[in-house]
Parts: sequence; C-alpha cells; structure tokens
Amino acid sequence: MLACFKTGITVPDPEIRKLGQADVLVFKRIRLEALRTEPASFASSAEDWELYSDEDWRERLRMPVFVAFRSGVPVGIMGLLPQQARKMKHRATLIMVYVRATERGTGIAGRLLDTIARFAAENGISQIELNVSSKNARAIRFYERCGFREAGLIPAGMRDQGQDVDEIIMLRRLP
Repeated sequence: MLACFKTGITVPDPEIRKLGQADVLVFKRIRLEALRTEPASFASSAEDWELYSDEDWRERLRMPVFVAFRSGVPVGIMGLLPQQARKMKHRATLIMVYVRATERGTGIAGRLLDTIARFAAENGISQIELNVSSKNARAIRFYERCGFREAGLIPAGMRDQGQDVDEIIMLRRLP
C-alpha cells in the first residue's frame, strides 16, 4: 500500500479511529469545525449541517468516518462513501477531508488517507475517487503525492459566493 504521510516528523503519532454511532458529538464537533473554518473547500455548508438532528448525524455515521485525535481532541476527519450499485461496489468516494490548520504538515492527512485506503481495500473497494476544487493547489499536490491522478473535470462543479468553481475528479486504484 502506498504510504503518503511525511516521514521524519517529530510530533507524536495521532490516534486515528473509525467513529461509531456513539461518537455523534465528536463527529459534530470536527465536521462543523471543518465547514466553518474552510467553507470554500466543501459543497456542504455549516448552515446545512447545523439543522440536522442527532438522528441525522447518526445516519451519516453509517458510512465509514475516520477521525484523527491529538491528546484526545479531534483534529482531522475523512469519510468514505461506498457505491451501492452491484456493478460499482468496487468504488468509493473520499469525502469530508479536513485537517486543522495547526496540524497541517505533520502527516495527519496522509495517515488518515492511508487508514481509509487500508479500510477500503479490506472491504473490497479497489478504487477511491474524489472531487477537489481546481483552486485548491495544496490539496491537489497532496492527492498526487498519495497516488491519485486526474480523471476529469466538472466545469462549474461548485458555486462559491456566486462564483463558479471547477472541480477536478481524481482517482486512485488500490492494490
């Protein structure tokens, strides 16, 4: 499996775990932080998610959601949305990607992605796909380092503050 986290990092490894139904408050905390802190990075908005009931939040935890913790505090999140159609079950979409600004460059994003990739491969998924804003050069470079390649473009895939933003479709085949 391709490791995409940086080596030689002097900070302690984060705890990364898959959230369960009992982790609604942790999920809410890190997801809303992501949406409020980096609104241009997501198709969803904090306002959308703030309206959800606890049951709505638990329903979203039926898909695999992984969170990185530093000293017990959630600092990063990634989710995986598996395809349901029988002929597409080998595919899943990487969603909700966020790492707190103070943790960027420490390898947490790579460790989260490696954890997701391992989980995906163990569950019969051989291709991970994602959409990323064409304006997010840092994220694009990260995904390329992690083995993703560009597969297409969605012109005006998202509208942010009245401006059309193209989305790049990327994918990574798993061994």
